[in-house]
Amino acid sequence: MTRIVIIGGGPGGYEAALVAAQLGAQVTLVEQDGPGGACVLTDCVPSKTLIATSVRKQALLDAASLGVSFTGGPDGDVGSVGVDLPLVNKRVKELAQAQSADIATRVEAEGVEIIRARGRLVDPQVVRAGDRTIRADVVLVATGATPRVLPGAEPDGERILNWRQLYDLEELPEHLIVIGSGVTGAEFAGAYRSLGAEVTLVSSRDRMMPNEDADGAEVLEEVYRRRGMNVMGRSRAASVKRTDDGVVVTLEDGRTAEGSHALMTVGMVPNTSGIGLEEAGVQLDRGGFIKVDKVSRTSAPGVYAAGDCTGVLMLASVAAMQGRIAVWHALGEAVQPLRLSTVASNIFTDPEIAAVGVAQRAIEAGEIEANVVKLPLATNARAKMQGFNDGFVKLFCRPHTGIVLGGVVVAPRASELILAVSVAVQQRLTVDQIAHTFAVYPSLSGSITEAARRLMQPGVSI
Repeated sequence: MTRIVIIGGGPGGYEAALVAAQLGAQVTLVEQDGPGGACVLTDCVPSKTLIATSVRKQALLDAASLGVSFTGGPDGDVGSVGVDLPLVNKRVKELAQAQSADIATRVEAEGVEIIRARGRLVDPQVVRAGDRTIRADVVLVATGATPRVLPGAEPDGERILNWRQLYDLEELPEHLIVIGSGVTGAEFAGAYRSLGAEVTLVSSRDRMMPNEDADGAEVLEEVYRRRGMNVMGRSRAASVKRTDDGVVVTLEDGRTAEGSHALMTVGMVPNTSGIGLEEAGVQLDRGGFIKVDKVSRTSAPGVYAAGDCTGVLMLASVAAMQGRIAVWHALGEAVQPLRLSTVASNIFTDPEIAAVGVAQRAIEAGEIEANVVKLPLATNARAKMQGFNDGFVKLFCRPHTGIVLGGVVVAPRASELILAVSVAVQQRLTVDQIAHTFAVYPSLSGSITEAARRLMQPGVSI
């Protein structure tokens, strides 16, 4: 029986453990924080739970435009909707623990041994887990990553925070300054603004989320500004210091911004130091990420890696697939190498921004030839009924064959709507095939079939 030891219990680790156990391997999962790892306990699950609360409150704030009024508050209107932050954070942490427990139950039911300890490689076939030494035929490293700390802006857990420290706040920040306008910064900035905090978002670039779809980022920035957020572009933070009752953020151009709290969202660093990787022959890149190929192999024989510690699209879904691919390959199963062009992603802002396949910037740069159609969400009947005015559906296809290359959806629950486009990209469907597929009327998904009809190829039949 093949012995597999997995270091790290996040999506890359526990999903790999499930596959390995189902294929008959003897599996040990080593995780110091708990099943699910940081993804479930401190990062993805808690943040999206908090965001779900903020979206619900924003819906109440927007309800007046639909003719819904509220009574019983001190002002007798929607403006009296409040937030009990300790209760919100209690729910966030309890849900994370419950999800971790569910994962543990599922994994142990498959016969996987869970060791709650810090794991490290002794050599490519030996893992040290706490006071135990385990010999393995295959090792999978899935140790994740940690929030980056900038010199001069070290979190103290009280006024200067990373996102893992937010859930211990007893009160809603009066004025939260978010440093970093990437995906994480944009998500938390929007969430706390909807919850009622004054928010300043400090962006070092011309716009929010510079690596994401430009049209989507523009829509979101307009929404944020309309909701009262102060978005500071071209404003790189040089330092963050505590004051008697808050923080002061000093920008590189000498300007300052003052608030009650600062949230640092300036990227991630891999958890790859001090666990014996280089000593075991595992190569790291200049950023400390583990180098892997498309089937998750490292440079050390029998050692694989998955998830954020590899720096390959830091998404839970990618980590899980990397872990599965590693196990399938290690156990001799048929495996398809990871295809990043088919990965769907979502930004859990309000509205959400989901994307899959090629990016418009690649089309505009002449790297890929494609036809493009973009439909405003405001023209969709269901969107009108629900009062959704911000967003769009964008679809890309090859000019002559009509094969779908990708798309972007900016809408409430875009994470659900993108699946249709993701299936089309994965299965190489054409816009004609999508156009001939029934969509419910009225529905937001109807905009996807409508976009496909706009791109249909004359004279092509299915």
